Amino acid sequence: LAVLASMLAYLCAQYVDIAIYHFWKRVTKGKYLWLRNNFSTFLSQIIDTTTVVGLLCLFGVLPWNLFQGLVISGVLFKIFIAFLDTPFLYLFVYIIRKRFNLAVGEEIDLDAET
Repeated sequence: LAVLASMLAYLCAQYVDIAIYHFWKRVTKGKYLWLRNNFSTFLSQIIDTTTVVGLLCLFGVLPWNLFQGLVISGVLFKIFIAFLDTPFLYLFVYIIRKRFNLAVGEEIDLDAET
């Protein structure tokens, strides 16, 4: 049940993460990568953690009295990691932009003929 709960939560959270990321990308016209990355991740991780812990409590794997503490500590940990990964994200985006000669906000066109 724990694996099923985790997979369901992951799918929901990733859908939200991608939707929010692209929303902020449109609003910021491809700028402020840190904003898009962190805000989409924060909300999706809240959804992920709340869903996993909630399902585990609902199915009796965990007692409900642990719900709040596990959600808060899980979300805070994931937000901390999101802040830590931001410089690496900038590094990888810089490398990819340089390698493929992309402007800010420009994406690789996978459908283009070579």
